[in-house]
Amino acid sequence: MSVGIGDRAPDFTLSGTSGRTYSLSDFAGKPLVIVFYPGDDTPVCTKQLNAYNDGLEQFHELDAQVVGISAQSVESHDAFSGKHGFDFPLLADPDKAVASAYGTLGPIGFPRRSVFIVDPDGIIRYAHRAIAGLTYRPVSELIGELESIR
Repeated sequence: MSVGIGDRAPDFTLSGTSGRTYSLSDFAGKPLVIVFYPGDDTPVCTKQLNAYNDGLEQFHELDAQVVGISAQSVESHDAFSGKHGFDFPLLADPDKAVASAYGTLGPIGFPRRSVFIVDPDGIIRYAHRAIAGLTYRPVSELIGELESIR
């Protein structure tokens, strides 16, 4: 079953970059942008996460936190994040349980490129699941959605 707009965001606790464990509850009280992406160091994912990192100040102006989630290991995420200087955490979902809870798994078991915006009360206010995954939602679209839930 897929979650959608108006649903409570499924809880998670995942290991991530910076040697930390992150839970949905860590972000309570502020908007959260959850970015599911297929893989570290792949062309579209690299472009997408760099775009979000470049726009991070715009997210922070709205008190929003960005997190990336994919099935790779924390070690892979640390290398990928370090290489590109990402200023937001990347979380490891190796068993794809969180991707499954959010309904982002594609037909062959890879997470689809997807973005969810969770409001300060833990309710999903925006959900986009890509079909092909060759493009990603631009920063401007996500900022517009965040502004609409203020």
